[in-house]
Amino acid sequence: MPQAYIKGYLRHYRSEGDPRKPCVMLSNSLGTELSMWDAQAEALAQHFHVLRHDTRGHGGSASHAGTAPCTIAMLGQDALDLLDHLAIGKAHFCGLSMGGVTAQWLGVHAPHRLHKLVLANTAGRIGTAQGWLSRAHTVRTGGMAEIAAGAGARWFTPGFIAAQPAIVTAMLASLAAQDADGYAACCEALASADLRGDIGAISAPTLIIAGSQDSVTTLADARQMQQAIVHAEVATVAASHLSNIEAEPAFTRLLLAFLQA
Repeated sequence: MPQAYIKGYLRHYRSEGDPRKPCVMLSNSLGTELSMWDAQAEALAQHFHVLRHDTRGHGGSASHAGTAPCTIAMLGQDALDLLDHLAIGKAHFCGLSMGGVTAQWLGVHAPHRLHKLVLANTAGRIGTAQGWLSRAHTVRTGGMAEIAAGAGARWFTPGFIAAQPAIVTAMLASLAAQDADGYAACCEALASADLRGDIGAISAPTLIIAGSQDSVTTLADARQMQQAIVHAEVATVAASHLSNIEAEPAFTRLLLAFLQA
């Protein structure tokens, strides 16, 4: 897979489809890698230039370096830097959970770089600062095992866990293998991220996708974003937090229909 040093640190990304077509950039959730988008990328690449990357500190992308804390603004700038590196002026942007917070930041601060936004299983404010800082401390002192052990119930419904154990096991193994410092840095970025008062400035056409059984970022969170963002629409799929995996066919249909409209 392509790698590049951009502003001094290693970035891991994948580019698929025809580069002459409009670009769709996909941004992963906390603790996952760009492979979480495999099904969507395959479908999108028939119609778009698909670009996905490992968020810093995840997969093959280097962790945050320096004394300043990692922030959502840094993750948003990372996305813009990769677009610049590949000479892509504008893109559709789809992010899930942490990736969805990054998408909101881009919608507020870089509207000139966007066509459409898709905010999946996310919120203007996810969790609490104390909760994220506690999780960052847990992984920095004890590694990823404890977080990985409890992630399945946060990410998927019991029915999906029972029906698709191989998928769930692979996702949890990937989480357990993530760099603890990189994961913790992104937890700290989420601890300081609160875009609820800013997202009213988003002007890009926006689709908000919620999981009907998502207890992390709820349908109520999706409705709050819809009320704040002009002309945003909400769609619901039968899934928990990683809805693009649990409800893959429905999620992919929604994504394609919105981006092609």
